Amino acid sequence: MVHSVELIFDDDTDAAIRQVWDELMAAGVRSQAGHRSPSNRPHVTLTVAEGMDSAVDTALCPVLARLPLECTIGAPMLFGGRAFTLVRLLVPSAELLALHGEVHRLCLPHMPNGVLPHADPGHWTPHVTLARRVPADQLPAAFAVASVTRDVRGHAVGLRHWDGDEKIEYPIS
Repeated sequence: MVHSVELIFDDDTDAAIRQVWDELMAAGVRSQAGHRSPSNRPHVTLTVAEGMDSAVDTALCPVLARLPLECTIGAPMLFGGRAFTLVRLLVPSAELLALHGEVHRLCLPHMPNGVLPHADPGHWTPHVTLARRVPADQLPAAFAVASVTRDVRGHAVGLRHWDGDEKIEYPIS
């Protein structure tokens, strides 16, 4: 599995994204709403690696001074091939890119095998996942859901370290 550092949203932004998840489910598209784990929440992955030592949590505390961060959850996008991951772009403002760069710099010493390439500055696509493994024939139904294409203005307010090996989240505070 992997470890990641994730940006999390305030209650209103979280609720707006969960509403999109629910509307996709109502349209017959299996969305993130179907995952009932208490750790399943809207987020933006800032960095990801095969492993991170626990000292990363303390190392990331200075990043909290950059929060809250105003953000726009914008255009829908697709990742994948045979089945798709439907996401929404987190518009990459100068502030978001600077935060990402700082998280990257602070995490590198705590990643024994380095960062996975798609999380490197210059290769990272900030996004919020709406639905995974969407078959091509369900894409018209997904894009017919009005909230999938409507911008959400919100706030990112926190960070967490997700340990995918142990399935545990560690809030950064």
